[in-house]
Amino acid sequence: MSNRRIWEIGGFIAGGVMILFGIVAIFMGVNGYSTVRDSIKQEGISFGQSSDPAVAKYADQWAGQQVKTGDQARAFAKIMRMHTLEATGGLTYAQMGRFQSAAKPNDPKGTNDENAAVKDKTGTAVANGARDIWVTETALTTALNASYMAERLAVFGLVVGIALLLSGIGFLILALAVFGRAPEKAAEKTVVATSVPAAG
Repeated sequence: MSNRRIWEIGGFIAGGVMILFGIVAIFMGVNGYSTVRDSIKQEGISFGQSSDPAVAKYADQWAGQQVKTGDQARAFAKIMRMHTLEATGGLTYAQMGRFQSAAKPNDPKGTNDENAAVKDKTGTAVANGARDIWVTETALTTALNASYMAERLAVFGLVVGIALLLSGIGFLILALAVFGRAPEKAAEKTVVATSVPAAG
């Protein structure tokens, strides 16, 4: 087997493998994309009305609609963060104490000193409820942002699959163009050479 034939077979194999990988990547991208959207729909989350400043700022075009896409999930996460900041007086989780302050019971800042905290009937320091809001907010917004990221990754996988598919087709065409027709050209030269009459 000639080197040219080996290169030709190698080109066909490389093209076939890339086409196969491209098809698999496209399938996985489409499947991931639809799975993410189906999962978001199952949660039944809906935007508030545009009269809400947070909705007006981040999702005015989707006011009153159900959250169905990654972009909408990300927008809803931003709305939740804005609502949480409003509820805690603009303080984040790390800026608040673990306990409710006895000196300022309504201050969301709270205190980390158990002795300065409000006590319940058993004498145990009362947890800072405003701080607990952040625990819930963080869990929910992380899930929403993960949905957005998963949808973007699915789109990326789809694009990569298309690129692999086209590259594989390109390899096949290249193998045919460069190596597949070479023997024919060689045969044509042989025919031409033998058909020239010998000089007398």
